[in-house]
Amino acid sequence: MIILDATSFIGKGLHRECYIHPDDSNQCVKVVVHGDLSESKREQKYYKFLQKKNIRWDIVPRFHGLVETDKGSGAVFDLIRDFNGEVSKTLEYYLSSEQLDKKEIPGICEAIATFKRELHSQAIITMTLSPKNIMYKKTAGNEGCLVLIDNIGNSDFIPVCTYITYLAKKKIARKLLRFEQTVLKMCAHNKALQKGLKT
Repeated sequence: MIILDATSFIGKGLHRECYIHPDDSNQCVKVVVHGDLSESKREQKYYKFLQKKNIRWDIVPRFHGLVETDKGSGAVFDLIRDFNGEVSKTLEYYLSSEQLDKKEIPGICEAIATFKRELHSQAIITMTLSPKNIMYKKTAGNEGCLVLIDNIGNSDFIPVCTYITYLAKKKIARKLLRFEQTVLKMCAHNKALQKGLKT
């Protein structure tokens, strides 16, 4: 059994807490702390579908299976880290920042554009697309990429979009439109960033 303590705590969502894996600092463990396991089971089922689909794993972390922890069953994923080893921060952190370095803006804009293209081209379905569930992984000083870490999968009662790429891409296109609106609203205080995102 894996022991998850406060020193390895990374963050908390609506239903789950995330910890650095005590045996592998490049992995994290997500445990359900509120509600039942249905959301996690749905996510894990979709991850298995993505594994069979043989996606590139550049915009979502790999799923490594389940482990038993002192807080219940835990799902193990890649931990998103920057080039310097620090745990990556969310896209929300950068969009909301009042002290964002102007040198970082082109890299963030390019990362968002690439993420949107890849999500659509690989037909990876999400329930919602929120900047707080997307990490900006710095690959160099002012460069990076986005990695979606939560709300992955299809919550439709009959998930036909999962298996028909055309329908999946139509669904993703709608999600991306709402995502773009959220991103622009979140960085309304930063005109330079807004201008970069619109070009």
